[in-house]
Amino acid sequence: MNAPTAAATLSPQALAEACAAAMWADDAASQALGMKILAVSPGCATLTMTVAEHMTNGHGTCHGGYIFTLADSAFAFACNTYDERTVAQHCAVTFLKPGRRGDVLTATAAERAREGRSGIYDIRVVNQDNVVIAEFRGHSRTIGGRLLGDATS
Repeated sequence: MNAPTAAATLSPQALAEACAAAMWADDAASQALGMKILAVSPGCATLTMTVAEHMTNGHGTCHGGYIFTLADSAFAFACNTYDERTVAQHCAVTFLKPGRRGDVLTATAAERAREGRSGIYDIRVVNQDNVVIAEFRGHSRTIGGRLLGDATS
């Protein structure tokens, strides 16, 4: 008989939080951009980032790559809440309004579907005034392996 994984003893919420902590420990990109995790739950995550001067483009607005990266990080934390290593398979973003230097952007990711190795997640990015800056849709693919390992707790 196989020993249970460490994740098997956790509630869904505790599992989501443990997975986020494990991922955050190695997520140099999100940390370097000043992102913070505000909330995580099964299939959901909310991250925030303040637009710094070095994130602005030639138009004086937040470079779209930084907005995409914030949304992508929220997507990653949402789809990795089940202790199954999961990556982006496809992503698309629609920019609706510009972000500006000093804006506090918040990306909220929500799972829409999860079947087999595939998932679909919608991520909305808003500023501090709750103005929608971008909408992002991510398709995930589970690749095998665990974030928390296979040891029993």
